[in-house]
This record gives sequence, structure tokens and C-alpha cells, in this order.
Amino acid sequence: MKVVVDTNIIFSGLLNTKSTIGELLINSKSNFEFYSCSYMRFQIQNHWEKLKKISKLSEQHLVDARFHLFSRLKFIDEDLIPQTIWKKALKFTEDIDIDDTDFVALTLYLKGTLWTGDKTLYNGLKKKQFKRVFNTSDLKNFNL
Repeated sequence: MKVVVDTNIIFSGLLNTKSTIGELLINSKSNFEFYSCSYMRFQIQNHWEKLKKISKLSEQHLVDARFHLFSRLKFIDEDLIPQTIWKKALKFTEDIDIDDTDFVALTLYLKGTLWTGDKTLYNGLKKKQFKRVFNTSDLKNFNL
């Protein structure tokens, strides 16, 4: 199954690689192919100092965790996604969180499932009948 991972999932995985999220990203290779937008790497870099502060991890430990988690993801350049898909994605996200349009567009493009820890996004997409969205509990149950 193709799973598009949004930024908050990676944040959580970086903060604790031994968490459920970290375990799913690292140890479920046989069940899932993980993808993300190229832009997500920029978002992580933009929030790097905040991640260091929150995690209380050393720079090297955080760099190692990022390398390990990123090695499990296939990054897709958003420019590959056709405009028709962007328009569909925007209809889903415009009144929830427009910043998540990239992830919804990539999910539609790959015909995958979006994995998010953002409750507002998850509930909003479900309300709009977007069936290709999982939270961590959904993904964990699917992985059993």
C-alpha cells in the first residue's frame, strides 16, 4: 500500500523513533511504501531548531533519526502532479488547512492513503468523504 506521510508524522517520528509512529515508519516495510512531498524536507529544516529544543536530543542524534526516517520515504516532486489533481486536492483542503494541499494532491496522484496526525485535517477530510486518510491508530490496525 502506498502511504503518503505528512510533516507532523515525521515530526513525531523524529522526536521519538521508538514511538508507534517511529516503529511503523521503520518496521513495516513489507506492508507499506512511504512517500512524501519534496517540500516536507524544507518544512523539517525550517523547524529544525524547534525540533532540537522540543526533543532535547543532541544535534547528531536528531540528524541520525532524520537520515533513518528519510531513508524510508520516497520523495516526489510536486511539479509532477497534474493541475487537475491540484484542483481536486484544493477542494478538499481549502476550508480545512490549505497548507496540507500538497499531501492530499500527492495522495490522489499516487492513488495512495494519507497518514496524518493532524486531527483537524483527518476529521475534515473524513467529513468530506475523503476515504484515503488514516491516523496512526488506523495505520497500526491495518498493519496487524
